[in-house]
Amino acid sequence: MIEVEGLSKYYGRLAAIQNVNFRVESGEIVGFLGPNGAGKTTTMRVLTCFSPPSSGEAKILGMSVWNNSLEIRKKVGYLPENVPLYDWMRVRGYLEFVARAKGIPASQRATEIDRVAGSVGLDQVMGKLVKWLSKGYRQRVGLAQALIGDPPILILDEPTIGLDPRQIREIRRLIKSFSANRTVILSTHILPEVSQVCDRVIIINKGSIVAEDTPGNLIAGHGKSSRAQVTARAPEGELRNALAGLPGVLATHLGQTSNGCTSVVVEAAVDTDIRPALARTVLDKGWDLLELRAHDVSLEDVFIDLVTEETQEESASEDNDRKEAVA
Repeated sequence: MIEVEGLSKYYGRLAAIQNVNFRVESGEIVGFLGPNGAGKTTTMRVLTCFSPPSSGEAKILGMSVWNNSLEIRKKVGYLPENVPLYDWMRVRGYLEFVARAKGIPASQRATEIDRVAGSVGLDQVMGKLVKWLSKGYRQRVGLAQALIGDPPILILDEPTIGLDPRQIREIRRLIKSFSANRTVILSTHILPEVSQVCDRVIIINKGSIVAEDTPGNLIAGHGKSSRAQVTARAPEGELRNALAGLPGVLATHLGQTSNGCTSVVVEAAVDTDIRPALARTVLDKGWDLLELRAHDVSLEDVFIDLVTEETQEESASEDNDRKEAVA
């Protein structure tokens, strides 16, 4: 469905993405993650034929972005992070304009617009000017324009940004339903959203792919430590120092503190259950133990570890280069 091989994009001498490779199969919902400036938007612009690559190949439904730009655009619905809406148009008029631009026959436009508007919850604002819409409704209009024409591929950049919790749940449910007959690439900074919606995750950092797997496999495969959370009625500094000094403890992270109660997340070696030692320490100190539980690794933990690891490796390489230059 989507094939990317050796894809690179340069702006002058700056490599926005370099030698990117991945596949997205029919019916998959794939999360495309990365920190700001990692190359997510550049990759999506290449896939939607908004911007040509510098080298490499990207194919959509077997068609190359080099030679089939117009045909690919007919098959892809694209929601950019900043939706290019026309504030002076009414919602229905804007969607009709999009339908005309996408080549929807005049006899089918009204039906198609009503179908799409109903699916994203725009029925009540179809007669309003776009400029008077809330951020949430503007986002829905952007999603609606991507859905017009029933494209088999959707590329969505931050589709739930600006929505309230109820609207987010509705859009998530809608995106999840797309897997029945569409392929979706979803870029978002809301990592719990990825775990709930996506079948697979691709993580990009500094223009290169650093991980690709299901959310579950990424969490299981990248856990570098076991974690437990302790909550006790104890002074913040004393509790953290006491736990940090235990054998097998790799690191401690301060959680919430309130009314004399302190929470600390403790990292220990993988396959080590540090909880008995934590409990004994708290009780031996005469503090009240309020809670002790395993702290599961999340996709957010994996993401931060991968991005930080890449940054540390790059810094180490630069340090080595400087040392070699001095020598």
